[in-house]
Amino acid sequence: QVQLVESGGGLVQPGGSLRLSCAAPGSILKLNTMGWYRQAPGKGREWVAGITSGGTTSYADSVKGRFAISRDNAKNTMYLYMNSLEPEDTAAYYCNAATADYKRTLLNWGQGTQVTVSS
Repeated sequence: QVQLVESGGGLVQPGGSLRLSCAAPGSILKLNTMGWYRQAPGKGREWVAGITSGGTTSYADSVKGRFAISRDNAKNTMYLYMNSLEPEDTAAYYCNAATADYKRTLLNWGQGTQVTVSS
């Protein structure tokens, strides 16, 4: 069973930055479209950012210009750089392989990493 491991979350003040990491088997990262998703308390899980196997990136409107996704195949790790964080970004963040439109995910979810933006 493929295991995805997210890390890097924490408590940060509004306007701050964090870098999230997603460790996954290399074959998964290299060959699949990968996405970051988040789930705020009382809300459904939503797509945040994605990167194709060819390196094309895309972002939800709510994070465009503030977040950046990247992938290091040598380290079997995907990253989400989050800048100018807002309280509305507070959520548990997850990574997963996904379909090209990011509407369906392909693997079991990991444990996620909690991001809390608060003063």
